[in-house]
Amino acid sequence: MTTSFSNLQLAPALARAVAEMGYESMTPIQAQAIPVVLTGQDVMGAAQTGTGKTAAFSLPLLQRLLKHENSSTSPARHPVRALVLLPTRELADQVAQQIKQYAVHTNLRSMVVFGGMDMKPQTLELKKGVEVLVATPGRLLDHIEAKNVVLNQVEYVVLDEADRMLDIGFLPDLQRILSHLPKQRTTLLFSATFSTEIKRLAGSYLQNPVTIEVARPNETAATITQQFYSVSVDDKYNALRHLIKANGMKQAFVFCNSKLGCARLARSLERDGFRTSALHGDKSQDERLKALEGFKKGEVDLLVCTDVAARGLDIKDVPAVFNFDIPFNAEDYVHRIGRTGRAGALGHAISFVSGSDQRLVGDIEKLLKTKITLETVSVEQDRSRERREPRNDSRNDSREQRGDMRSESSAGGERREFSRPREGYASRDARPREQDSRRSREVGYVPAPRIKNDPFFDKPYEAPVRSAEAAAPAAPDPLRKSANIKPKRVMAALFKSTT
Repeated sequence: MTTSFSNLQLAPALARAVAEMGYESMTPIQAQAIPVVLTGQDVMGAAQTGTGKTAAFSLPLLQRLLKHENSSTSPARHPVRALVLLPTRELADQVAQQIKQYAVHTNLRSMVVFGGMDMKPQTLELKKGVEVLVATPGRLLDHIEAKNVVLNQVEYVVLDEADRMLDIGFLPDLQRILSHLPKQRTTLLFSATFSTEIKRLAGSYLQNPVTIEVARPNETAATITQQFYSVSVDDKYNALRHLIKANGMKQAFVFCNSKLGCARLARSLERDGFRTSALHGDKSQDERLKALEGFKKGEVDLLVCTDVAARGLDIKDVPAVFNFDIPFNAEDYVHRIGRTGRAGALGHAISFVSGSDQRLVGDIEKLLKTKITLETVSVEQDRSRERREPRNDSRNDSREQRGDMRSESSAGGERREFSRPREGYASRDARPREQDSRRSREVGYVPAPRIKNDPFFDKPYEAPVRSAEAAAPAAPDPLRKSANIKPKRVMAALFKSTT
């Protein structure tokens, strides 16, 4: 049961920021987690993606940190008091922006550090002092090793999307980071799914945590309509294009399993007139941020991405999510479709299932504990052939001409040599120039000038004739002991010899 934010005893500065952001009623995870975090207890929370976990830990943390608020410019008065760790750069940047919005009317400082960017600007900002530090594990370790940040006064630690951090191998980094923190602290662990590894991690670093589960583990939002279409691999692209146009979707996420497939699909959609951006691990951080910003502003219709964007990205009013490839991990399916239907809005999740995806679909059925029914979709074939045709007509003509010449030679039973003749270059001028005659009809074509053959190069090799004097060997110098020993140079003496 949700309650109003006005019922919370938030500080006036925080209550003002919450009202300006349009928050009125709390989600279930917020209603249960915020009062517990305000008391200083450890929390292990699980909720569906898109239910407001960021506000569930950010608001109570800022409330408890207000006792350290000061307007001093000294970095010593602004040590790191709260540390928020997240698995991806995009999610870290998003959470940092939300925390800044919550603390806009306070003197608490916050910043974000993640990889893919230059460390110097981050170092300068850290040297000024910051109370709330949002970071990815890898870049935070870089700053710790460079002694750019000190974490001995941290009071609160938040592990958001902890299951994803374990999936991508951040457990050793988390252990190293937590070893630099004080033993007496409040630890909050939030995740969309609970697993054995998550419970083991909570048992190692949380002290008597309060477990909060507002929904069944691995459950998808009820506001999302899920459809699975049986489509062959070759027809996936046409089915995607058909469903986007048929349903009139203005924006959508399109998920792929590989970075190469993501880039190729984005280029194909862009050639067909869709405003498309690609988001994957091979993109630079600036390119990834620009793609997300364009998608948020509505400048991009389709964001083709890998699972790097499947966690935590909060973009409002995204009507649909397409799984162009079925994810290898069934839990990633829950996070992918969680990009739509956020905060109670309606969403549509469409997945394309080929013949080799049956096992992956079975894993999703086991995870969701529901039976998946495959549907069919009509696919247009004429546009697919047109899309595969080369765009350069002159290249296509030359290829067809070469193919016709080869087919004619094979049909006549004679073998035609296309390699360079051995006798010289004269025979090349005698060939019929069908391709040149074709090109001569093109507008603006200027034929290359013909190079005349030089008879000198057609002659066989002749050894040079030497005279008898030149052919005779030179007489050896009696003063030289060896032909390899050079004579000494005459040097001016500084002192006259007396002997």
